[in-house]
Amino acid sequence: MSHTEQHTVAMEDIVRAHHVLKEVVRRTPLQLDSTLSAKYDCKVYLKREDLQVVRSFKIRGAYNMIRSLTREELAKGIVCASAGNHAQGVAFSCNALGIQGKIFMPSTTPNQKIKQVKRFGGSSVEVILTGDTYDDAYEEAMKACNEGGMTFIHPFDDPKIVAGNGTVAMEVMEALDAPADYVFVTIGGGGLVSGVGTYIKTVSPQTKLIGVEPSGAASMSESIRQQKVVTLESIDKFVDGAAVKRVGDLNFEISRGLLDDIVKVPEGKACTTILELYNDSAIVVEPAGALPVSALDMYREQIRGKTVVCIISGGNNDIDRMQEMKERSLIYEGLKHYFLINFPQRAGALREFLEQVLGPNDDITRFEYTKKHNKENGPALVGIELSDKQDYQALVERMQAKGIAFTELNRDLNLFNLLI
Repeated sequence: MSHTEQHTVAMEDIVRAHHVLKEVVRRTPLQLDSTLSAKYDCKVYLKREDLQVVRSFKIRGAYNMIRSLTREELAKGIVCASAGNHAQGVAFSCNALGIQGKIFMPSTTPNQKIKQVKRFGGSSVEVILTGDTYDDAYEEAMKACNEGGMTFIHPFDDPKIVAGNGTVAMEVMEALDAPADYVFVTIGGGGLVSGVGTYIKTVSPQTKLIGVEPSGAASMSESIRQQKVVTLESIDKFVDGAAVKRVGDLNFEISRGLLDDIVKVPEGKACTTILELYNDSAIVVEPAGALPVSALDMYREQIRGKTVVCIISGGNNDIDRMQEMKERSLIYEGLKHYFLINFPQRAGALREFLEQVLGPNDDITRFEYTKKHNKENGPALVGIELSDKQDYQALVERMQAKGIAFTELNRDLNLFNLLI
């Protein structure tokens, strides 16, 4: 169905999708999180879409859309472009319905994700790796559609996708005794927030809908600011599940009228949340799934004593990224700092630094001379971890008092990215 036929998504579309999805979707738990509830002095519920069959909500929209196709369309097969959760939802749907699908993914996609897609799709899907970005994969997917008359399953910009995603909110509202005061939802392309918002505002208009975007890819905020859909020139791809340059046209139209606010979360803050959810509650979330929980800090005052729902949109987190996440979290929290230090040209300068400059709770986590020869008179890259971010000023002052020449790399993003 094209956008010209249907411009909005209504309550009945979501209820219909709910019946269709009963065949495949898990009704994921809505859990009261005692750690977060105590921290924010309110009731914080987590909607655990990370426990969905493909470890994210994406199956809901994908399956609902594919099931709406005619027999002729299904016979020709379907196509999607995705580097992640959408591909897994489409693959699972193809396998469940016994239809053929082509899934185009950028050749930069991590192996773990490609394996997942093949596992869910089995013999029903063909994975085609092409280009470096999602946009490259999308172009190739479009070619395949035009040549073979196959149907393209969009990751977010389609009424059937939005209605399927809205079933998350239906489950949330049915599980609560009284409507939530606040619902926090991640925004990438806007397919989830449009569906969730449509249902919530229909059933409970007084519930506040708060969208959450990564700071480095805040395409919905920018579109709302300019009152039209805009394409961001560049984005930080770290929060891969929500790093989208352009939100869906349909999603923009729907959600601009439903959102009470949008919060932007720095990527480093999302990393802190990922580590906390894992350590406190043994929940594995991906960066996009962590954003709603991260946003609670910015709403600390408003949510006190209230009932709050955070939708954990997915849990496809690559274990290989955990070291980088820990690093980003420490830097964001002001606990890790990198310096280029020119040590004075004399014997014992390094020992002096360790004994007289480094604080009692400071720890050197990285040390390397930047010159391979004649090391003693070149600058060294030094990574220092603090146990309290308040110790930073004193460390810098001691270096200055000793007359040590240094550059703070955390403050210069270009230098920092080059080295770390």
